[in-house]
Amino acid sequence: MRFFAVLLPMTLAFAAGSGALAQDAGKAQQVFNKCKACHVADEDTNKVGPSLKGVIGRTAGTHADYSYSPAMKDAGANGLVWNDETLTKYLRKPKDVVPKTKMAFAGLKKDEDIVNVIAYLKQFSQ
Repeated sequence: MRFFAVLLPMTLAFAAGSGALAQDAGKAQQVFNKCKACHVADEDTNKVGPSLKGVIGRTAGTHADYSYSPAMKDAGANGLVWNDETLTKYLRKPKDVVPKTKMAFAGLKKDEDIVNVIAYLKQFSQ
């Protein structure tokens, strides 16, 4: 009986979490549509902006065959690596994190949108 007392809450938590992930995945895709004019995340292809495939854990300004601004290259050389914290700050206000970046996007205003975009990017950074 003790086994079920532990197993049942774990099963319910997993089931609830699975539903939440499915819902977030849809929202994440929807929010990423704002980025699609310049970026892709599911392919290693640069557009106006660099590919975001594998961006989690990547040093800023280092994706092959993309012509980054000197500011983005300097940010990477100074230790900027893309993770939850740095992407959260950057997606909120890119020019506050990397002044003089080429990215013209002003940023995402809603914390929920930022979380969803990062979740979307994580799918393609494994």
